[in-house]
Amino acid sequence: MSFLYALESMRNSVFDVFFSIVTLCGEETVFMVVGMVIFWCIDKYQGYFLLSIGFIGTVINQFLKMLFRVPRPWIRDPNFTIVKTAEDAASGYSFPSGHTQTSVGLFGGIARWNKKRSLRIAMLTLCVLVPFSRMYLGVHTPSDVIVSILLATFLVFVGYPLFKRAETSPKTMFAILLTLIAVVLAFLCFVCFYPFPAEVYEETVVHNLQSAQKNAFTLTGCAFGLLLTYAVDITYTHFDTKAVWWVQVLKAVGGIMAVILAKEGLRAPLDALFAGSLAARLVRYFLMVVVGGVLWPMTFRWFSAWGKPKKQ
Repeated sequence: MSFLYALESMRNSVFDVFFSIVTLCGEETVFMVVGMVIFWCIDKYQGYFLLSIGFIGTVINQFLKMLFRVPRPWIRDPNFTIVKTAEDAASGYSFPSGHTQTSVGLFGGIARWNKKRSLRIAMLTLCVLVPFSRMYLGVHTPSDVIVSILLATFLVFVGYPLFKRAETSPKTMFAILLTLIAVVLAFLCFVCFYPFPAEVYEETVVHNLQSAQKNAFTLTGCAFGLLLTYAVDITYTHFDTKAVWWVQVLKAVGGIMAVILAKEGLRAPLDALFAGSLAARLVRYFLMVVVGGVLWPMTFRWFSAWGKPKKQ
């Protein structure tokens, strides 16, 4: 806590705004948008790599949160204050840091996959700034951040050679995706059936368990959706990510809109169909990934004709 108190003494309105913006780079929305755009427009195997290590990292992160159940810094020490704008996004347990896990996995993964020096420097800078922002804002301790950095870095460096091999080996990719599904299902069983201590079910903290359960069903749907995406891609779609720049913009914007429409448009009917159970969440996120990974890439052959000179 002494380090957090030192950062607290350095706060001012300019730093508060700056680090509040920086910390957004660790949000789930940024991870999904960047991962999907890379998958559609730059390199689909890099997309598989980033999305997969992001999902696995989230599972490990959530598992550790529920296993150790460490309170947030301002709860452990009532005399400590946080930047108020960060409080809404800092629900749940503190250890380890989810924003750090997501950002280092995403930006560190991009840096590992790509050889361009300027891009690597930019990505590694974000790998430093986002974790630091979590401590500056007062929502995580150094131990929360350091463990997440180590976990994300481990996944990036272990996953990189596997996904490089998977570019020419479908068996390797299927093995990776089936492992992802096994890990996610294990986490789902953990949060649904593990006999947590009685205090976990108390009214003031039960939302942490409920949030973990929602995440487990969400990740299960995403994992199965990613498996179907790859199976359809190698057997039928075989989509190409290349296109002129303005077509890439259309692909990215149109794809994001299609995924958002699927995510929000299916919410009410699926909740009604499954009577509000978490199974609706699993199916909704599965279909969301199918829209983004299977249906939307089927339009790319049509998109690819745009911007090309007509034959005389």
